[in-house]
Amino acid sequence: MTTLTLDLAGSRVHRLGFGAMRLATEPDDARFASIELLRRAVELGVTLIDTAHLYGWGANEELVAEALHPYPEGLLVATKLGVERRRDHPDGAVYNGSERFLRRQVDDALRRLRVDRIALMQLHRIDPAIPLADQVGVLGDLRDEGKIGHIGLSEVSAAQLAEARETVDIASVQNRYNILDREYDPVVDACEQAGIAFLPWRPVVAGTAGATAVIAAVARELDATATQVVLAWLLRRSRVVVPIPGTASPGHLIENLAAARLELTDHQYERLDRIAASKGR
Repeated sequence: MTTLTLDLAGSRVHRLGFGAMRLATEPDDARFASIELLRRAVELGVTLIDTAHLYGWGANEELVAEALHPYPEGLLVATKLGVERRRDHPDGAVYNGSERFLRRQVDDALRRLRVDRIALMQLHRIDPAIPLADQVGVLGDLRDEGKIGHIGLSEVSAAQLAEARETVDIASVQNRYNILDREYDPVVDACEQAGIAFLPWRPVVAGTAGATAVIAAVARELDATATQVVLAWLLRRSRVVVPIPGTASPGHLIENLAAARLELTDHQYERLDRIAASKGR
């Protein structure tokens, strides 16, 4: 992988990580393939693995640990908390930012990931029923206790990011963001100004990238795929952006990581950047 790197949660990570959400966790051949894919990602130079309690209600974290523990030096495993499984709720889950629940989730994540300290713990969603300062304050206390190394947020506005930073240091923000979905442009800009890593989830919108004429044209010019072009655009968008594309396919893994070596010309980047304007943003 290219030497594009960023300081994140006390580690120097390559600027293309891996999102583990899509990986199968059932104890069968698919699970074995997931384990092999995680190990292959690390062999290819991935230094950031993103998981969450929500992904299989802990099963994804256990999968990551089975595949990669003891973790190689320099590998950052990030996880998320703050969503509670509720079988009696229509959505099957609710946001829960209470101190009791967050503390329990941290302890459970430590056990599942087989570590004494979570390097990067991200609040998966803000619980609207509890003041944000209280929620990140609990994570700050857990950091002071040595159970968490750094704190991140997910799906937040620029105003919420600023509010959280009044209570604790924020190392990362993980929002939905890609070349066709630029709602959180202000958050990217705020992260760049503050030196906070921005981890876009859903960095590639399946089935739409190749359908956009400009993306397809740039891909032909570079002898690349549409997926590689949109990932390269993200890397160029800001120095703090660390895409975390996920896949269960070894071929797609290699394709994604190759985007780090793709160099867009200024003209190509500008053409791609104007896509949002053409969509009426």
